Amino acid sequence: MLKQSRKNMTRAVFAFAIALIACSVTHAQDVRTNYMPGTDFAKYRTYKWVTIGETGAPDQILDAQIKQAIDSQLATKGFTKVDSDKPDLLIVYQAGLRKEREWNAQSSGLGFPGGPWFDTGTASATSSTINVGTLVLNIYDPAAKQLVWTGSASKTIDSSKDPQKIQKNLNKAMQKLLKDFPPRRK
Repeated sequence: MLKQSRKNMTRAVFAFAIALIACSVTHAQDVRTNYMPGTDFAKYRTYKWVTIGETGAPDQILDAQIKQAIDSQLATKGFTKVDSDKPDLLIVYQAGLRKEREWNAQSSGLGFPGGPWFDTGTASATSSTINVGTLVLNIYDPAAKQLVWTGSASKTIDSSKDPQKIQKNLNKAMQKLLKDFPPRRK
């Protein structure tokens, strides 16, 4: 009876661990974009950074890193940053951070539930809190006074203190976010 109870308990723990694996969210980068239909993006060549409310960046260093990553991508696409009062586009970003619970399950079992080798291993599950960051980039046409493009990138944020690694990750995220900017006319 005790052996059967232990076997049932082991199966329950293993099934719980499998359920956690199946339900856990893979924190890959998620990018979404949208733009105003009918906009002629070919007429835009210059842009200016503006701040509306809080950017969400925790400090001036990260703010500069975010802008540098975006500036770099826009430069490769032929856009020029200006400080004049007559830019073709106005650019605004906001960043946010939220905490999520991540579940990790491990098993040293050699078989499947109900299989002949099932009760030879152990299973465990642990949880941790991870940071997930979202950056929203909005691009406005000041002459038309309207939003012409918007995009967001969400990704698990590595708590690395290495500024070069942070910049590299931001560069990758902005490259992916601005991959299809400006939208091509169909």
